[in-house]
Amino acid sequence: MKFAELQPGRVVEAGPYRVERDEILRFAEAYDPQWFHVDAEAAGHGPFGGLIASGWHTCAIAMRLAVDAVLAGSESFASPGVAYIKWPHPVRPGDSLVLRAEVLETRLSKSQPDLGIMRWRWRLFNQHGDEVLESEATSLFDLSPRLDRA
Repeated sequence: MKFAELQPGRVVEAGPYRVERDEILRFAEAYDPQWFHVDAEAAGHGPFGGLIASGWHTCAIAMRLAVDAVLAGSESFASPGVAYIKWPHPVRPGDSLVLRAEVLETRLSKSQPDLGIMRWRWRLFNQHGDEVLESEATSLFDLSPRLDRA
């Protein structure tokens, strides 16, 4: 989507994305090797009653869905960060996740008129309607005329 299409109030949904057990293990072993992410037996006796995905893995899935639905083919080029991240419920093997992204604000930079700024809220839900991620991010868009955009 182009920046001009991303008006406040617009909601974009993407997914579903099915989370596989092996993917949870691979991600956690590489980036967040805490026992409740990498040891299914121990996790079964833990507070979550089973293996759960890393919150950072959940963020990566949301990012993939946001790129596929909104950012791919847009003028987006960076993000200065997120205001917050919440993981209200865990992601489990076999979950099917859907992203609901709402545009909160769009504006042009006062100091750089070819810079578009979008603030948006990402909410990721599992197949039961449980919210597994909430985040508010800012994305930057290069609106200067260019011929080399993909």
